[in-house]
Amino acid sequence: MIFGSISYLNLLPFQLFMKRYIRHSGLKMGLNYRKNVPSQINKALKKAQIDAGFISSIDSSKYHCTNLGIIANRAVHSVFVVKGENKIDNESATSNCLAKLLNVQGEVVIGDKALTYYLKGGEGIDLSLEWYRRTKLPFVFARLCYRCHGKSVKKLAKTFSKQPIKIPQYILKREAKRREITPAQLLWYLKHIEYNMNYKSKKSLKLFLKKSKRV
Repeated sequence: MIFGSISYLNLLPFQLFMKRYIRHSGLKMGLNYRKNVPSQINKALKKAQIDAGFISSIDSSKYHCTNLGIIANRAVHSVFVVKGENKIDNESATSNCLAKLLNVQGEVVIGDKALTYYLKGGEGIDLSLEWYRRTKLPFVFARLCYRCHGKSVKKLAKTFSKQPIKIPQYILKREAKRREITPAQLLWYLKHIEYNMNYKSKKSLKLFLKKSKRV
């Protein structure tokens, strides 16, 4: 099985889980792990270059999906529209669509670069917070979806959903240094990310997909 994962800080807990899972589940020789930005993971699943992965919400309805996602309840601090000419971020179709749906003008900036921008004092409209203000619902940025190996993917998702989030200190320091933030800031950011979809997040996703067809 070839598994695709978004190469952003918001999936660090899942990436660490995957390393442990592969090592202890007997899948080591049968599972390849590929990381990239959301738009490239979307394309890879569409072309059957990967079997499963975290897919942008805007494209998730095309596939079988689990109850794992990348979810923010109110502010996410890594998806902004900043002042400037209207410009999309080529790394994410979902965030671009959300900005258009909310009629927020400016440049869309997402991912680790957006988080770093915010932590250094940058200002902008947090699209997840804006969605919450208008709907009172969390926003689902991506879902764990699959083309095949459904039984294995669902088992993996179920196992992760029961795991506590633990990041070893040496990894915490390494990942924070890579992004030019502090370990405390990294942990603070991850507290704003949820992974298990509940009634409200499913309702929100359904609403977003419905509204996205009109823009």
